[in-house]
Amino acid sequence: MKTVKLGIAGLGMGGVHARNILDGKVRDVELAALADTDSARLAQFPKVRGFATADAMIASGAIDAILIATPHYFHTPIGIAALKAGLHVLVEKPVAVHKADAGRLIAAHDAAHDAAHAGKKPVFGVVFNQRTDPYYLKIRELIRNGDLGEIRRVNWIATHWFRTEAYYASSAWRATWAGEGGGVLLNQCPHNLDMLQWLFGLPSRVRAHAGFGRYHQIEVEDDVTAYIEFTNGATGIFIASTGEAPGTNRLEIAGERGRIVYEDEKIVFRQNATGMTRFSRTATEGFALPDTTDSTFAFPDHGPQHIGILQNFADAILRGAPLIAPAAEGLHSIEIANAMLMAAWTGENIPFPMDGQRYEQLLNQQIATSTIKKVRKTVPVTTDWQKSFRP
Repeated sequence: MKTVKLGIAGLGMGGVHARNILDGKVRDVELAALADTDSARLAQFPKVRGFATADAMIASGAIDAILIATPHYFHTPIGIAALKAGLHVLVEKPVAVHKADAGRLIAAHDAAHDAAHAGKKPVFGVVFNQRTDPYYLKIRELIRNGDLGEIRRVNWIATHWFRTEAYYASSAWRATWAGEGGGVLLNQCPHNLDMLQWLFGLPSRVRAHAGFGRYHQIEVEDDVTAYIEFTNGATGIFIASTGEAPGTNRLEIAGERGRIVYEDEKIVFRQNATGMTRFSRTATEGFALPDTTDSTFAFPDHGPQHIGILQNFADAILRGAPLIAPAAEGLHSIEIANAMLMAAWTGENIPFPMDGQRYEQLLNQQIATSTIKKVRKTVPVTTDWQKSFRP
């Protein structure tokens, strides 16, 4: 195989991927087919073979790989069907709605690996495009190299995800427990939550408060404040909202050897000459502070993002390149999001690993007792996906 014949299921965000391929921004990938239940969306790509369903596209034999960009609940059944058919799979975030469903999808990939034996094992990735961002890559480097020392505290305010009522009214499935499975944690913040565990590891437990429809006429969470504990004793606060404008994206990390602040297109690293614990225990003056040096990092852009993930997916299929974001790692952000919602529903501290079966039951209760009547859109709603890609 010299070129990956890719099919895309779902032409919301999937339409962005389709245009990137047609514009020649991704090497060695042919846009071979598209699937969407909306014929008008398919009509936007008249030169590409179209299907009314993902199942029909999978069964056609026209594709080597599939990119799943449908509403969240379809990620698992479409992914399982594609893996059983021997296709390579790339799924948009989140990998699934909840931990138990993600486990079923990952199990299907494991089974496909076992069935392949000496044959070509399917590549299975997730679109965590922030892993290509030079800002987060630099922060990860500073942590992993030991420049920051052991992490003591993390504060992340991610309220830059502002969404209007028109956004939520644009589709019947949006912002419902039955259609989307969650709100800001499941839709906007999988990227932040993936970065949270990618940089600092999984929590040991979380506690959270959520506002359900605090700012919008929806039933799911649009405002969350969570308290996090990590295995090394570090603590964190995570705040997310789609109801604040202009909003804030500020990540502050305190470590033994200093502090990192990422905000407003720059990283400022204030490094202690002596680790704070050692300094505290050896200083002879009560109000002394360790000497510090400042370093500032800024980059011309935010890296290849979606194009980089898709290119990496193709390179993994064709040349065996390691995946930037293996789908199995997508379970971690789901588990954190689920734990925050479970904590908000129950008022409990939720330990890790989280009980995925219990969460599934609680989610099904939310679906069964839902009384929301979605506001019908009275004017055409336009969606510029590029405006969603905020650092």
